[in-house]
Amino acid sequence: MAVKEKKFPENVRGNYYVDDQCIACGLCREIAPENFGTLEETDCSFVKKQPVSDQEIDACLEALESCPVEAIGQDGEA
Repeated sequence: MAVKEKKFPENVRGNYYVDDQCIACGLCREIAPENFGTLEETDCSFVKKQPVSDQEIDACLEALESCPVEAIGQDGEA
């Protein structure tokens, strides 16, 4: 389960975030490329854009549920 206090500082403010458990598999970026980006130094993911449309929300939820290490959280700052 993702931990709010361990999220990457590059995440944009909002409900979704990626924390330091990320293993840089890139699955979330494949599922929701509009919302997840790559950190250059580590290839880990971060939330570059919070979801706004129903399609983006569904994609972010799918990414959260598909993350192999549960590094995506949904309880960040609104």
